[in-house]
Amino acid sequence: MGELIMSAPVAGLTSKNRITAEDVVMLRREVFGDGVVSRGEAEALFALDATAKDKCAEWPDFFVEAVTDYIVHQEKPAGYVSEDNADWLVRTISRDGMVDSRTELELLVRVLEKAKSSPNRLCAYALKQVAHAVVDGKGPLMHGGKLVPGRIAKAEVELLRRILYAYGGDGNIAVTRAEAEVLFRINERTTAASNDPSWNDVFVKAIANFVMCSAGYEAPMRGVALRQDSFFEQAEPEIGGFFSRMVSGGLAGILEAYRAPGDIEAEWESKNKAAEALARRAETVDAGEARWLVEHIGGRPLHENERALLTLIKHASPEIHPALKPLIDKVA
Repeated sequence: MGELIMSAPVAGLTSKNRITAEDVVMLRREVFGDGVVSRGEAEALFALDATAKDKCAEWPDFFVEAVTDYIVHQEKPAGYVSEDNADWLVRTISRDGMVDSRTELELLVRVLEKAKSSPNRLCAYALKQVAHAVVDGKGPLMHGGKLVPGRIAKAEVELLRRILYAYGGDGNIAVTRAEAEVLFRINERTTAASNDPSWNDVFVKAIANFVMCSAGYEAPMRGVALRQDSFFEQAEPEIGGFFSRMVSGGLAGILEAYRAPGDIEAEWESKNKAAEALARRAETVDAGEARWLVEHIGGRPLHENERALLTLIKHASPEIHPALKPLIDKVA
């Protein structure tokens, strides 16, 4: 870190082992008093967070708010996380590649939520923190002993959804390959467990978003694609039975996100018409994405949510790349 810039009242807290609610009121006045949170102040807050072992309930919210304000809003253009600020954040909160505390994990997710745009790697890094807990039983999410390594529970699914949804701002429509790799790692390492049913919904929608958007398909914003509306009862009769063993969303819910019917149909109609022509030329799932899918799910029995993914591609893609046809035939 650089030189810590603290006012006398803030500096006085560094010798204390405890931060009280009264201290937070004083800090809020000192830090936000001039309307600007500087890097020196942000680093001072990190120092306080590390040294004070007894922190009041008001501290985490203040800490996250103040540091997020610095990272997201205090460098131009406001709302865009710079490469430098992203590097500083990861470097500051990381210990051996893992976020050190729940408060710092919340800070990372809040930055993604508040920013209009941030470097691609920041979202993948956040997803990896969930993977560390779910797959390896490590990281701040394991504190308290409530998580079971090798199983993904509803709380972790919602955190994953929150991270993916947050990064969708300012044109970040498609799930990236780095994000998709993390999701596949979680899926492969938890498939034998009694995962929360909502995991299948997030996995299928997110991977489909990556595969189809990366080839030029005009899918809706990832926030729309990942929403949790219940569409199960509307599933197509001939395949609804299969998806009844999945989540409440079912295939109809997944397809709804990409076909955009109802109240958002007009918004997407013109875009989808143009995209359909592009998709027919580009084969929607192109060679790169086809190979990527085959590498991940070819050569072994398909997991249930992978069958759902292939079924979605089969129904929603104008054309199917030849490399995927043997897999698509398995769900015919």
